[in-house]
Amino acid sequence: MQIEYSKKFIKEFKKCPFNIKTSFKKRLEVFINDQCSPILNNHPLIGELKNCRSINITGDWRAVFEEINDGQIIYFIAIGTHSQLYSL
Repeated sequence: MQIEYSKKFIKEFKKCPFNIKTSFKKRLEVFINDQCSPILNNHPLIGELKNCRSINITGDWRAVFEEINDGQIIYFIAIGTHSQLYSL
């Protein structure tokens, strides 16, 4: 599995509070080892983001990604709070 990040994700990640950055890194380790771990709540999205999936970073923070080449590439496209991401 290859992990890649969009320019938008990188820009948003830089603005995140330190604790969110730390939590994302920990959740990314879990994700790499077990994408179906219950702690991630990995789930498909609907609407404009219907080709994407989301994982939980903290109670309100999410990371949105796309799976490319049958999951060989995980492309993170956004990170933010639930209301920031889903009011697009």
